[in-house]
Amino acid sequence: MKRHTKKLIAASFFVIFFIWACVTINIYFPAEKVESVAGKIVHDIRGEKEEKETKPKGDKQSALTILIVRMLSPSAAHAQEVIDVSNPTIRGLKEKMKARYGVMKSYYQNGILKEGNDGYVIVEKAEGLGLKEKRDIKALVDAENKDRSQLYQEVAKAMNIDPNQITQVAEIFAKEWQKSVR
Repeated sequence: MKRHTKKLIAASFFVIFFIWACVTINIYFPAEKVESVAGKIVHDIRGEKEEKETKPKGDKQSALTILIVRMLSPSAAHAQEVIDVSNPTIRGLKEKMKARYGVMKSYYQNGILKEGNDGYVIVEKAEGLGLKEKRDIKALVDAENKDRSQLYQEVAKAMNIDPNQITQVAEIFAKEWQKSVR
């Protein structure tokens, strides 16, 4: 009986130790804040045109009806305050990327370049391009991706995000880059 009890106690300690060892540490990742920062940075680089609300055309009756409907409908949820993450390195990267986008824009429009889901630019199709143009596009993409990698690292550092989570930062930026070229 004593031997059975000792085995049971040993097994219990093993199970307790195993459960204790399997506890994971949940590292907070501020996805919403990164989305806000990514949206602002991409907007600064790509210079998206903001859509302006147009005034309703027509008589005063229809304008009054629209006003009443807006007042009675639930108000739109406003996004969190835009967080401004900036330092000299980020500002310098944004300026280089903004200048480069002027050249890249036509390649996006022609389907040659594409925004990847990982936050980096990829060459989608290079058929029909000459060797010099292929080389120039590759150099352009390499320079852009190098700057993006550094940008993601700087944003993570500025926001006190663990360096192991830079991939998540890049994926959030990817969504904003993709929106900007649609």
